[in-house]
Amino acid sequence: MKGIAPKGLDREAIARRAAQDLWDGAVVNLGIGLPTLVANYVPAGREIVYHSENGVLGVGPSPLANDVDPDLINASKTPITLVPGASIFHHTDAFVMIRGGHIDLALLGAMQVSETGDLANWSTGDEKMPPAVGGAMDLAAGAKGVYVLMEHTTKDGAPKIVPSCTYPLTAPHVVTRIFTNLAVIDVTKDGLLVREMAPGVDFEALCAQTGAKLHLASDWRQIGA
Repeated sequence: MKGIAPKGLDREAIARRAAQDLWDGAVVNLGIGLPTLVANYVPAGREIVYHSENGVLGVGPSPLANDVDPDLINASKTPITLVPGASIFHHTDAFVMIRGGHIDLALLGAMQVSETGDLANWSTGDEKMPPAVGGAMDLAAGAKGVYVLMEHTTKDGAPKIVPSCTYPLTAPHVVTRIFTNLAVIDVTKDGLLVREMAPGVDFEALCAQTGAKLHLASDWRQIGA
């Protein structure tokens, strides 16, 4: 890693930005960790149906502390609310929806994403951290689209967007858009295209925090502008 890392967006802001790209009527699975925060945001004028593979369709925003129901949790085992008309069903049925191609978009976390959209999000090979793929392989293969939400680098400052993944793959060539604390980046046939950058981040600093080659869109804009 080169240069001083800009901080960029916090986790809620990453989730709020990703929610803006969800279309009216979309059925969206929220992967473990940062993606679950997206349930707190539904763009004005749109209805988004949030799915969780533990058996929920219609996940609502996180509950207030006094409103937590311990029987209502998402795939991250964190408390949730339900929107009117929500359904709760068997874990198996949740995967039938995924494998049957009924999920429009999966929002997943990642340990690494390659410049060709390869996804690695279940093992770093660290013996102190047992691998846990969960439903990610099903989602990567069964959802109609995959967006990744993650911090731009590891806690040690290593790039998570890389030329090719060095960790075991979850699925090849599935990621089409990446949301990080620093930028919104599309995976295209011509490489990684930077669509937006967080306030206080410039292209040189972004490239310094990225392992793969980036291209700046001619119409790029600041996130939130």
